[in-house]
Amino acid sequence: MSGARQTAPSAIDLLRALRPNQWTKNAVVLAAFFFALGDRGQSVTWSSIPVALIAAAVFCLVSSAIYLINDVCDIKADRVHPIKRLRPIAAGRVSVPAALLTAGLLLATGGVMAVRLTHGFAAVIGLYVVIQVAYTLVLKRVALLDVFIIAFGFVLRAAAGGLALHVYLSPWLLLCAFLLALFLVLCKRRHEKILLEGAADAHRPSLEQYDRQLLDQLIVIVAACAIVCYSLYTLWPDTVRKFGTSLLAVTIPFVMFGIFRYLDLVYRREGGGRPEKILLSDVPLIIDLVLYAGTVLAIFAWAR
Repeated sequence: MSGARQTAPSAIDLLRALRPNQWTKNAVVLAAFFFALGDRGQSVTWSSIPVALIAAAVFCLVSSAIYLINDVCDIKADRVHPIKRLRPIAAGRVSVPAALLTAGLLLATGGVMAVRLTHGFAAVIGLYVVIQVAYTLVLKRVALLDVFIIAFGFVLRAAAGGLALHVYLSPWLLLCAFLLALFLVLCKRRHEKILLEGAADAHRPSLEQYDRQLLDQLIVIVAACAIVCYSLYTLWPDTVRKFGTSLLAVTIPFVMFGIFRYLDLVYRREGGGRPEKILLSDVPLIIDLVLYAGTVLAIFAWAR
């Protein structure tokens, strides 16, 4: 491969290195806006959506910078992975200097945008970056701690959305975000454990510390906790008082179906390796998400 190609990556290769398909994770930032719409104690309207979208965009920039740094650090391990070896950096289509330069520009741009929103939002962005860099360099090698850190990243996304809009986000929702993220990450670890088999340690050191049976048990436990947590949130007196109705409980079956469907994909079809792909391509899950969102919005409109 020529040096010119490495120092001047194509726009398509560079874009792929940013992993835009994983930007769907940052939709969690919009949770604060979505649930604040029906909260009688908060003045959030559809006019606030540009701010929420900017906050999500900042996380897209920052998370892509972290992906670039991660791929640079994992370049050797990715080259022995059956799928990740095709990533632009591992394949040599994007050079390490180009990747790091792009990461720096994305972090700087995201930082400036974050400060212009609110200082609280910027602080969360800073904390997210510090934790993710620590994860990339050291913490991802520690089993269990690695999945907790990734799940905590989703809590930071949800909290950041609230800070950007100056709205209060229920601790129940933050806990739900954490549990659902933990569920998805555990499913992903299970998929990696099966896919890589004896080569797991060469790609991700923490995988060697995981047992498949343990992962199966943890997935079931966390899935059950997520359903119970969301159910309690919808029926909690504070929730009923804020939204002026207890009808939010009718959305519980949608959450249960979504988790059950995902489990079906993980255990019967060996899915779970790319949650963002499943959430964007599985028709039953897409329909479930649309029906869930539509039902919540209808409840909020009726309660007002």
